[in-house]
Amino acid sequence: MASPAATVILLAALFGLVSISKSADPQECAAARNQNQQALRRDKVTVLMNGFSESRIPLLHSLAVAYSLSPIVSSVLVLWGNPSTPPRVLRQLARNLSISSSSAPISLLSQPSASLNNRFLPRPSHISTDSVLICDDDVEVDSKSLEFAFRVWEKNPNRLVGLFARSHDLDLNRREWIYTVHPDRFSIVLTKFMFLRARYLYLYTCVGGARMERARGIVDAVRNCEDLLMNFVMAEEAQVGPLLVGAKRVMDYGDARNDGEEGVRVGLSSRKGEHRKRRGWCIGEFHRVLGRMPLRYSYGKIVDDVGEQGLCYKGGKIVFCDHS
Repeated sequence: MASPAATVILLAALFGLVSISKSADPQECAAARNQNQQALRRDKVTVLMNGFSESRIPLLHSLAVAYSLSPIVSSVLVLWGNPSTPPRVLRQLARNLSISSSSAPISLLSQPSASLNNRFLPRPSHISTDSVLICDDDVEVDSKSLEFAFRVWEKNPNRLVGLFARSHDLDLNRREWIYTVHPDRFSIVLTKFMFLRARYLYLYTCVGGARMERARGIVDAVRNCEDLLMNFVMAEEAQVGPLLVGAKRVMDYGDARNDGEEGVRVGLSSRKGEHRKRRGWCIGEFHRVLGRMPLRYSYGKIVDDVGEQGLCYKGGKIVFCDHS
């Protein structure tokens, strides 16, 4: 059973007692709609890194700089979504990012609100590439794996390509959708690290009318599930599932196998039982509100010629996660 507070939030969303998320500014949507798709660069990617926690600014800064050094990156946009952050902190962060940018420029963009839907604003004035990389500020991927994932996306530009996969499923006893992990198939990739076509940002934010407004309202009500909704949008548009790629080395500071200060998580995913129930509820609500279940399964993982290794923080050191 969900907590009483969670139940109130879910019921509020269900019966329309929360504000409905609107689309982006009409002028921004119009600009995105009229953007010349043929003029977008296809040899590089724009990185959209989500930022919220002031305590993770040093890590965010390090990861943004690492992305900017990659030859496939056109620019790095740090999307700051915490409206409570003091302006002086943001000014200092913007200054440090600007100074640190190397091969590709790094910019700090303050989100118009704390809504997670803002991760998918089309931003035609800032994005000049056909692809974008949506990523979190607590996942570090080696440069070769970044480039490999981009090459996979180049060959499959209408699909989502990611490193972290999950599944939807139907609980036949309860007759409800659930959010889970299957060892042999997946239908969802997470925004921890997700390549997608920039056009999907426009579809998520500006297309779909009242149904998509209600779906984005669910995201705002539970402060979760924006990645699930993007997977719905992609599957409906492309009629295929996402692709999963392997990384040679990936450090996920949110991995439960971490320990010590760097492994402590206080976010949504730290309460796994409640988190999974809420995301299963989101899948069911998106199905109900949008009137369809477009999610499709994919199978297997695309890997480079060298095996992958996850990195974890244990005993004050960074080691392979699977090492005891």
